[in-house]
Amino acid sequence: MANTAALDGINGLRDIRRSPASHLAAALEAGSVQGTVVLQEGPFQTMAAVRVEPRSEEGSRIASVAGGLPARSGEVGGADGTSVLWLGPSEFLVVAPEEAHDSLGGDLIGSLVAALGEAPGQVVDLSANRTTFELTGPRARAVLEKGCALDLHPRSFTPGTALSTEVGNIPVVLQKTAEDSFRLFPRASFADFLGRWLLDAMREFASPEVP
Repeated sequence: MANTAALDGINGLRDIRRSPASHLAAALEAGSVQGTVVLQEGPFQTMAAVRVEPRSEEGSRIASVAGGLPARSGEVGGADGTSVLWLGPSEFLVVAPEEAHDSLGGDLIGSLVAALGEAPGQVVDLSANRTTFELTGPRARAVLEKGCALDLHPRSFTPGTALSTEVGNIPVVLQKTAEDSFRLFPRASFADFLGRWLLDAMREFASPEVP
């Protein structure tokens, strides 16, 4: 018989679900160097892929729900904890705290679907499709530069910027959230490989010889 206490919450699975990189939690903690570079898997989040013509009436409605749509590559829209990342001229990734769409809180995705209505476009729940890695610290950029072709210098990749790229040959959306803080959004199936790649790239900074 199922444990009914464990079946409460989102789709009845809140207490028994596991994030894509949960098996690496101990390794992420051991491989992080406080004050230098820290790697963590972020909390569960609501994510939705949105395809809509931003200059259309339905685009305006979706912008109102999400807090604004970015106008060009690299920009991040959104408000009140919701981020809208530019993936293409009419393609966006909406990222929000988990409670924005769950059985205990809001209905962000339902609101996006309603805003799109019958117009051409798409709203797809991707909350289980990707995970989030959070890489922070003064050496975070140096770690990413080992396997990312983007120019990550602060004059080019500023806080509030997000771009589709590859890190360690893994497709990700890379968002710079602060001067020394980054979020990486890989597909769940790549979480193990990317987590291990980042840990390997961080290894040299655990050495006392590295200033």
